[in-house]
Amino acid sequence: MTGFGKASVETGEKKITVEIRTLNSKQADISFRLLNSYKSKEPELRNILIKHLERGKIDVILNEELMGAESVSHINKDIIKSYYKQIYGIAHELKMDTGQILQVIMRMPDVLVHPQESINDAEWKQILNAFMQAIETVMQFRTQEGIVIEQDIITRINKILNFLEQIGNYEKERIERIKCSIKQSLAEIFNKEDYDKNRFEQEMIYYLEKLDITEEKVRLANHCNYFLKIVEDECSQGRKLVFVTQEMSREINTIGSKANDFEIQRLVIMMKDELEKIKEQLMNVL
Repeated sequence: MTGFGKASVETGEKKITVEIRTLNSKQADISFRLLNSYKSKEPELRNILIKHLERGKIDVILNEELMGAESVSHINKDIIKSYYKQIYGIAHELKMDTGQILQVIMRMPDVLVHPQESINDAEWKQILNAFMQAIETVMQFRTQEGIVIEQDIITRINKILNFLEQIGNYEKERIERIKCSIKQSLAEIFNKEDYDKNRFEQEMIYYLEKLDITEEKVRLANHCNYFLKIVEDECSQGRKLVFVTQEMSREINTIGSKANDFEIQRLVIMMKDELEKIKEQLMNVL
């Protein structure tokens, strides 16, 4: 699920800003932009993210702003020259304005060399507090988005149940139409109604059983109700909901293949449309 969190903390002569951005993903796909002094802390931060955010495409940016003259960073001239050569070459080739190259370069990684390459425990504890504040903000974003998605999904499930209930309005007429069609076909074959009526009844029962959609309707209704029950669970159930929609899709497709009726097919199409929208929403659910 999407989310954004930001928090800052001042530790002595430095201001540390933590930013966390998330998008939905099936696994925990985490990327860090950290200064060299914090590289060793990456495994610890990764474990905290997985524990609290579980999964998703997660980008973490940790910036450091030094304050005070004695803490001024040193400029890495060799890095700047390398960046300038590459960027100027690209700009010249594309006939782009080169007036802002230096401003761009100064924002590139490793341009500034910080005098302090290590952090003490007290400072790291403060940074962790800011990190947890950013995570909490991300989780609040996710919760707000989840409420909207939940209401949308519930509405669409109820629509599917409503369409399913409407199928019953056409079933009696559908059965009669099938019976008349079979009877008419037999009459045309034999020219008269001198066919075996017992055999006709047996064939009728066979075809009606083959075209009966009662079981599919019951299973689809059960799947919908089970889906709604899972949604009420406070635990992360995104994967389970995806599995349930697969079963729902199977039943809807079977009803459509057996329907042999325009109105029922129309309702099946509307159910499929709602189910596809539910599947799209589930891509944003943990």
